Amino acid sequence: MKIKLTPDKDMMVRKAKAGRTPLLVISPKGAVKDAPAVLWIHGGGYVVGMKEMVYMSRAADFVKEFGAVVVSPGYRLAWQKPYPAAAEDCYSALLWLYEHAEEYGASRDKIIVGGESAGGGLAVSVCMRARDTGDVPVHFQLPLYPMLDNLDTESSKDNHGKIWNTRRNHFGWKMYLRKNAKGRVEPYASPARQTDCSGLPPCYTFVGDGEPFLCETLDYVERLRESGVRAEIDIYHTDRHAFDMLRPDDDLSKQAILRLNEKFREIIR
Repeated sequence: MKIKLTPDKDMMVRKAKAGRTPLLVISPKGAVKDAPAVLWIHGGGYVVGMKEMVYMSRAADFVKEFGAVVVSPGYRLAWQKPYPAAAEDCYSALLWLYEHAEEYGASRDKIIVGGESAGGGLAVSVCMRARDTGDVPVHFQLPLYPMLDNLDTESSKDNHGKIWNTRRNHFGWKMYLRKNAKGRVEPYASPARQTDCSGLPPCYTFVGDGEPFLCETLDYVERLRESGVRAEIDIYHTDRHAFDMLRPDDDLSKQAILRLNEKFREIIR
């Protein structure tokens, strides 16, 4: 498995900072105008990962295929600082994107927030905070196989899936929430605790049917729909977490990538 952590030659990469949080700002080479503005948050169970993972993420396609401007924040990991550090860093990155979007040729009216795994969980947390504060009008959310629930679900308990499983999930939440890992924390910490999803941006996601995050992803989509928010989900037959990133050349991954790109095309119309 080859991990790509460098940009393609047709990408322009600039560095910035949102307060203490380092950012990568990735855009197509050449003039950019009125482009979609994407905040893309890396995964890693809240414990590992780096902002350079954006180069192997689905957000790289948004730059190359659709001319989007993508911001990838280097948020503090849970072994450095527990919650709320990562959530605060990612929200700071959203505020920065909203303030500076036009400087990079992006539109403040086309802000999309997404990410994979823990990054998907942070993306949902960011969208909830933006709704509650009214600071930023988020156009759409793309939390892929998101890590949303600090409590066991039917799919996350006794799970032995590839890449991510019950043991690793418990460790990730314990590091992120420390003594509150099994407690009833606030929704910004564990978005599954959110009881009111009204006013959140429309959502598209996908998840594997054998991985730990199946039930919490399904539950989130259902709660959005019950609140009158448009939400769509695709479910793929696999127990390999982050299959599209780690094995992008597999037929299943190609199917998921094609479907996501189709949805992104719809979102930015």
